[in-house]
Amino acid sequence: LAEEGLLDAIPGGGYSVRGFSEADIRDAIELRGTVEGLAARLAAERGAAAALLAQARLCLDRIDAVLAAPALDDAAFGTYAAENLRFHALLAEMAGSWVVMRQIERALAQPFASPSGFVMVGSDTPQARDNLLIAQHQHRAVLQAIEQREGARAEALMREHARLAQGNLAQALAHR
Repeated sequence: LAEEGLLDAIPGGGYSVRGFSEADIRDAIELRGTVEGLAARLAAERGAAAALLAQARLCLDRIDAVLAAPALDDAAFGTYAAENLRFHALLAEMAGSWVVMRQIERALAQPFASPSGFVMVGSDTPQARDNLLIAQHQHRAVLQAIEQREGARAEALMREHARLAQGNLAQALAHR
């Protein structure tokens, strides 16, 4: 945990939990967007495996099914979060690079940097479902860019996708 930056060594021995500022969390989200953007670009440029693309499409179909309901309950948000994490994991795998996958894992280990880190924030607000619809639209656009071998577009879309988490962070902080 100390190596991952979650604990600080105390000079006399032992550890203390590290505090994280809003800027730290924003940086972690930006870092995730950057490395996931790289993964999307590499997947597009190198050509992602057909099996991974099929799995990603299936994952997005399951998210579409969840979002088809006019209102979402806690179970639906939980399903969305699980499928969202699966999509992001598949994206990392599509890059075909253990180096990039490792850096994504490291970025995800940062506090609040998970792709679903803020899914439940404000889940009781009218905008919650709308935010997930926007994220899903971005998922589809990224996957399309990868399939069409548009590396720069895939990267830019993925970086923009991470920016949604920045907005969710702001909402979380506003509602404490």
